[in-house]
Amino acid sequence: MQSTTNSNFSPVTETVISPVASSASVDIAKEASFSAASLPSALSMTREVRVLHVVNGEHFSGAERVQSHLGRCLPDFHVTADFACVKPGRFAEMLEERQTGVAGENWGQCHRVPMRHRLDWTAVKRLARVMAEGEYELLHAHTPRTAMLASAVSKWSGRPWVYHVHSPAGRDCERAWANHINAWIERRSLANCSHLITVSNSLREDTLQQGFRADQVTVVHNGVPAIRPARQSKPTIGSHWTIGMIALMRSRKGLEVVLDALAILKHRGIEVTLRCIGPFETEAYRQQIDAQITELGIGHLIEWVGFTQDVPAELARLDAMVLPSLYGEGLPMVVLESMAAGTPVIATSVEGTPEAIRHGIEGVLAEPRSADSLAEQIEAMVSGQHDWQSMSDFAVTRHHQSFSDHTMANGIAKVYRRVLEPLSLPSNG
Repeated sequence: MQSTTNSNFSPVTETVISPVASSASVDIAKEASFSAASLPSALSMTREVRVLHVVNGEHFSGAERVQSHLGRCLPDFHVTADFACVKPGRFAEMLEERQTGVAGENWGQCHRVPMRHRLDWTAVKRLARVMAEGEYELLHAHTPRTAMLASAVSKWSGRPWVYHVHSPAGRDCERAWANHINAWIERRSLANCSHLITVSNSLREDTLQQGFRADQVTVVHNGVPAIRPARQSKPTIGSHWTIGMIALMRSRKGLEVVLDALAILKHRGIEVTLRCIGPFETEAYRQQIDAQITELGIGHLIEWVGFTQDVPAELARLDAMVLPSLYGEGLPMVVLESMAAGTPVIATSVEGTPEAIRHGIEGVLAEPRSADSLAEQIEAMVSGQHDWQSMSDFAVTRHHQSFSDHTMANGIAKVYRRVLEPLSLPSNG
């Protein structure tokens, strides 16, 4: 595999034409190029840096929560972070709401750069214009689709870009062909990437196995604010427990597994309410889940909430948070939000989740795809085999020590400055 580290960046005024360039290539190069005079003579930790995040922007799920916290916290580390949304949807709307001051906090400016389809190369020209007009020094991509765009704009402009690995592209969904295409696009795009950021050690190992060098990849664990809402009650042994699943409901999140686990527990005489918080990715999947609930006869144990902007408030209503993911998790934001809220976690041992949750300490871990294993761990929790208050307190402490939003933003800012440092040094030539 080609190196993804640009150890010697081309002069920023040099234009490199991409193989996919159209007749508009010269215009793009002019719009995206920067003069050497605009570069600092030295890159200090207090010098302001301007970064353009290239994101999908369609949903507001785990990756978008990461992006929102970065937009909010990076200015504390002298980084202006704005967003170009190529599939404008809920996240783009939320960015714009916060620009008006309605929501009380600013996540950064929203640029809408909609793509008509995956290979809409006109978006490259529009993205290059946004980058040039905003005088952004660095691109930060978050998905295979946006990596493709960032790679092209970087080639034309000579500006560096970094890639944020939130989950393994090769095993992100149930559709093998989609995983194959996304992994291929990601791999090809990363040929000129300056640095990779992975959200967990497990994902770093995954990138190293693909051929990246150790010095090309930095782990920056996800982080969330320290929000621990007051609880009206705490669960007790023998009481009726309410567990909640907070997610964009799609097949890899394992909702089918937790439903089967509830049916197993019901057969044992243990009834636990499941509060489902979050939208469905597709109507077809919703219908599949409704049919399963009817077949299992557990409709009275399910509460539907839908999308919420106040995750901590929902966590405070739960006795435990369940995340029965099948695969594809980098480091789930909802796990960290649960820890911050002091809500014990019942999760599956996939990808980066065990890096946050230690079994029997901050929560419990079940085997993925196993309803029996998940039912066993839920029963262990509700029957008092683990002390709820101790788990709650340990979760809050561990979040504070390792998974805060400002710790994450500080780590990302350091990567930016490391990437930009070669550009600030005088040339030996």
